[in-house]
Parts: sequence; structure tokens; C-alpha cells
Amino acid sequence: MAEHLELQQQPEPQAFELQKGDLRLKLTNWGATITSLQVPDANGNLADVVLGFDSLTPYMDGSSRYFGCIVGRVANRIKNGGFTLSGQHYSLPINNGPNTLHGGKIGFDKVVWKVEEQKDGENPSVKFSYHSHDGEQGFPGDLDVSATYTLSGNLELRLDMEAVPRNKPTPVSLAQHTYWNLAGHNSGDILNHSVQIWGSHVTPVDENLIPTGELLPIKGTAFDFTNEKIVGSTISEVPGGYDHNYVLDCGESMDGLKHAAKVRDHSSSRVLDLWTSAPGMQFYTGNFLDGIVGKEGAVYGKHAGLCLETQGFPNAVNQANFPSIIVSPGEVYGHTMVYKFSVHSYNS
Repeated sequence: MAEHLELQQQPEPQAFELQKGDLRLKLTNWGATITSLQVPDANGNLADVVLGFDSLTPYMDGSSRYFGCIVGRVANRIKNGGFTLSGQHYSLPINNGPNTLHGGKIGFDKVVWKVEEQKDGENPSVKFSYHSHDGEQGFPGDLDVSATYTLSGNLELRLDMEAVPRNKPTPVSLAQHTYWNLAGHNSGDILNHSVQIWGSHVTPVDENLIPTGELLPIKGTAFDFTNEKIVGSTISEVPGGYDHNYVLDCGESMDGLKHAAKVRDHSSSRVLDLWTSAPGMQFYTGNFLDGIVGKEGAVYGKHAGLCLETQGFPNAVNQANFPSIIVSPGEVYGHTMVYKFSVHSYNS
């Protein structure tokens, strides 16, 4: 009977909508996922600037390439699907070459989150929560996670993520995995977007995309986005395209957050500025998109969107010189991201 009651209490996948001024956000509690974000251009015309699907089914049946979701318990890659903590070795599901990617085969993107509250008013918001049990996908300890999306200002989206370990130390690194195309999700590739990243180092990777442990200065290389430049101008110099963790070490700070990145689409004059509390950011140019049919029948080919995944460093749990991602009972993991949209022409 208890088991039957527990099944009845499982939350159902739902869709939610928040609006403030010209910003219109659609979400689902499946994976705490952004499914649509309408943003105005220089003429006030709205376009949906995130890749995704018209219904919840493709998110739930494995068609999605992490579109719009929150990934965890540990974002990015863990070498050989394992780590040692407090003298005990933990083995995780292998789902990306020899590695564990984005929390394993059933990460936080592939579960239904509970809807804690939805608020209307001046700064509309929705708060999702998820309880990850001890041993889930191989990770130690019970973990209570929450994610709150808020339309927090004029053309501004804020995401506050928290995680509280209940009984064991555990690695935690959550990331928001939206694919952005500021010209509109159905406009083609992002190679003409310009990007600036406030990071002067990357964590270079081996053939399995695992960091070597080195912090590599990028000045003068194809990885150098310290000055704004067109993505397509140097992507051919990077085998496969950009899929690298930047060390966010040179941006200005505001309200405890660092300026991580600026993205500009010159055709619409839309600009996205990203601020974060995280130490790193995976800059990914949609290299593995291969003709997925998305919203309104749009076909998402290679480089149809770019990701700005602020995070702990990849494989930090096995790399002693990287910032620690271990969170112990009594501590609270926090990760805040603020997306500020504006319009600004290239010459102005």
C-alpha cells in the first residue's frame, strides 16, 4: 500500500509560462527545462531564441540533446565513470565514450521535478525541487535540489540553483544547458554570432574530452574570446568545434556574480549578457547537432545553437588542483545565473 501511495504522489510533467514585459518564458518540470524564451529585437519583434520542441514527448523519449535542461548531480564529464571520496570508490554509469556525462544515464534532466511554488506579480517565478536519493546513478548520499527561475528585471532571467546534502559528502555541480540562437531558434547556425568570454584560460582536454589538469593561457589562440569576435572566424581551427571549459578569471563583478559572457546577433541586434557565481563555463557550439527536428518543424543542424554552461570544472572530482565540487552535510551548494537581454547594433 505504501508503494502504491508513493507512486500516486510522483509529480506529473507540466508546462509553465512566465511573462514580464516583452520577455516570455516557457518551462517544464521535466528536467527543470526551459522550452521557449521570446525576446524582442531592435524593432520590438519577438523571436524564440532557444532550441527545443513543441511538446514534452521528445524531451522525455530521449530525442533531446539536453535542450534547455538542468544537468546533475555533476555536470560535464567524469573520467572513466568513477571517483574516490573519503576512501571509498564510487562507480557511475558510463554514457559518453569511457566517461560519465551530465550525471549519468538518468541525470537530473531525465526526471520530473516537484513544483514547489509559482508566483505572479512584478517578478514572476517558478521553483522546482528534486530529491536525489543515496546511490542514485552511483552518487553518495541523499541530496535535496532546487531551481528557481525568476523574471527578475527588465528583459532579465535569473536562475538560482541550490543543493543540500543530507547525510554524506558528495560532488555537486549543476549546469543549465540551453542552446541559444539569438536570431531565432529556426534561423540557421550561430557562426555569425559574436561572443566575448571573460576567461583568459581554458582547461585543455585529452582525446576523450577529459581535462588534462592544465590551465592553458589562450591569448592569441583560436580559443581567445577576451575581445568580442565572430564564432565562425576561428571555429575551423578547433577540431570538431568549441566544447571547452573556460576559467572565468577576468570579468567584472556585480552583486556577487561575475560577468561570464556576452553574445550578440548582428542581424537582430539582440544581445545576451550572462553573469554567474560559478568558476567555469563550458562554451559549446552545438557540434553534435545532426538534423534534429524541433519546434515548428525547424531542423537543428550542426552549430544551430550555442551553450553557455556555467559550472564547476569538468572532472573536478578527480583533479586535485581544480576548485573542489565536494559539498558536505551542513553546507549548501549555490549557483546563480543571470541572463540580461538587450538590443545594441554593431556600430552603436
